[in-house]
Amino acid sequence: MEEVVLAGCEVWVAVMPGEGEEEEVVGYAAGADGWLEHLYLLPHVRRRGIGTRLLERARRSCPAGLSLHVFEANTEARAFYERHGFTVVATDDGSGNMERLPSLTMRWAPAPAPAPAPSTAS
Repeated sequence: MEEVVLAGCEVWVAVMPGEGEEEEVVGYAAGADGWLEHLYLLPHVRRRGIGTRLLERARRSCPAGLSLHVFEANTEARAFYERHGFTVVATDDGSGNMERLPSLTMRWAPAPAPAPAPSTAS
């Protein structure tokens, strides 16, 4: 995983207290070149805000915008990304992925900066 899947990615890890003094890795996000390559959480820690914090960290690393691929059938992940401002920008039939499953390309872009207020000086 480290040498093939995550090679070339910036990786952020979520940890929680585990047994005794040990910490448990409960999730991670990995990204490179404006793409969120992976976001994974252990099932027992989902819906606690950990995924949101990992996603926020990935977005801070890519302030111009972040893209990702998600399987069309993964409705839970799609809803998560939509709640966080991602929109579908492309679809495919799955012929380009190992699983041969239809997928979506989603993108988040920051809101444009507000225009400066007109000058009222005379």
